[in-house]
Amino acid sequence: MAETSALPTGFGELEVLAVGMVLLVEALSGLSLNTLTIFSFCKTPELRTPCHLLVLSLALADSGISLNALIAATSSLLRRWPYGSDGCQAHGFQGFVTALASICSSAAIAWGRYHHYCTRSQLAWNSAISLVLFVWLSSTFWAALPLLGWGHYDYEPLGTCCTLDYSKGDRNFTSFLFIMSFFNFAMPLFITITSYSLMEQKLGKSGHLQVNTTLPARTLLLGWGPYAILYLYAVIADVTSISPKLQMVPALIAKMVPTINAINYALGNEMVCRGIWQCLSPQKSKKDRAK
Repeated sequence: MAETSALPTGFGELEVLAVGMVLLVEALSGLSLNTLTIFSFCKTPELRTPCHLLVLSLALADSGISLNALIAATSSLLRRWPYGSDGCQAHGFQGFVTALASICSSAAIAWGRYHHYCTRSQLAWNSAISLVLFVWLSSTFWAALPLLGWGHYDYEPLGTCCTLDYSKGDRNFTSFLFIMSFFNFAMPLFITITSYSLMEQKLGKSGHLQVNTTLPARTLLLGWGPYAILYLYAVIADVTSISPKLQMVPALIAKMVPTINAINYALGNEMVCRGIWQCLSPQKSKKDRAK
């Protein structure tokens, strides 16, 4: 599938086209919403705060996931991977960096909100910048390890996108999976659930809590959980017993996360939403500032 236009095993032409169209819709919706979010931060001074810097980091990560999905969508519509083996490694690396950064940025936002609502003290710029740097450096470190031999990037069953190779389920993959998953899925999920639970306990009854305390953890679980289940199954059983179509489902679900995050963290935030509206109607925002 990487070098020819032959259909991959287990897929018909309409099914390949359908996957490509789904990826294209997910990519365009995620890119448009997160690009608007990023643009609003650049154009709206009120959004340049430490807490919103964490949301900006998430929007950058989710834009990267959507860009990765756009490349996969284009390849699926072409019914082949046109970028060669080196392109596959680059695609897998870029997708893995942005996926890990998205997961960890969600946890950083949860901790930042807990700090803001429960300690009643503003998050310092030094803390926010340190968090963002840690998220991206850590994500880059873990995503680079498969390029260095611990783990491996290879084609998804459709053959038109690349990810962490789980087909072998050998000791190399197993050791990398468990250690990477602990630091980049289990811990961020724990931080997210704990932070919002403490916020709910302290402020839920007072009515002062203005954020959704359940959607972020559900997004992590439902968005990235299917990948975790597939990887775990590859460790304990022969993953080829799962149909290629079913193996593609986690990838399609994960590519929806950028759109959900944009709706939750950007469109669901009054100040960010106002900044996006100002970017979409610059003439009106100029008049407002003049007044």
